[in-house]
Amino acid sequence: MIVPILFVVSTAFTAGDALTFPPQGVSLRWFGEALAYQPFVGALLSSLQLAVVSTALALLLGVPVTLAIQRGKIPGKSLVEGLFLSPLVVPELVVGLALYQQIMIGLHQTSFVALLVGHTVLLLPYAVRVTGASLALADPAVEEAARGLGASPLRTFFSVTLPLLRPGIFSAGLLSFVTSFNNVPLSLLLQSRQFRTLPVTMLDYVQQSYDPMIAAMSTLILAGTVVIAIVAEKTLGFAKIFGGINK
Repeated sequence: MIVPILFVVSTAFTAGDALTFPPQGVSLRWFGEALAYQPFVGALLSSLQLAVVSTALALLLGVPVTLAIQRGKIPGKSLVEGLFLSPLVVPELVVGLALYQQIMIGLHQTSFVALLVGHTVLLLPYAVRVTGASLALADPAVEEAARGLGASPLRTFFSVTLPLLRPGIFSAGLLSFVTSFNNVPLSLLLQSRQFRTLPVTMLDYVQQSYDPMIAAMSTLILAGTVVIAIVAEKTLGFAKIFGGINK
């Protein structure tokens, strides 16, 4: 799986005018052209905006749902959890078509609103499932002890429950951001000329041109992903982020 990525990265540094391997010399020319190409820059900002906002909304909705499922006494918990996990099995094109009909045509909203709703729905399973796994590993007796010592439910949440959930929230946020940023099917169906995401813009570009600029942009995205992974490792550690089993 890593070898094809190495081919893409190596061709990004070529001095030639075409995607060829081995590279024809070494140059940073195509990185400069990728960063100066306005459609890529505009789409990158749009993708970042969409990913950040949809991730935040998914966590704001998913964390209370997780608490209700894991700690609450509601009837049909499995049914509720299955409802929030259902976007994982529903085809994205079906979701996109429904959002297009109801939000863009029915409510006359912009493509950004439709994409925001769609991405938030697609990210809810990560928020519910991952934070739920983190909360399931936590001992409920700790929260009961805090309430027994006189802490209010609100103070118990912020002082005890939220720190216990932090690895799960961090993990869900990381997975949600990457999923939203890299989404193609839903973004392809709902985007407009005024709002375009980077993966779809890159897909359109590679269908028209076959130069190393697309490899350079892909390498920059890969570098950004590596930076996020390093930050995640330095702050909490991957073992704690993805499960919290060992700590």
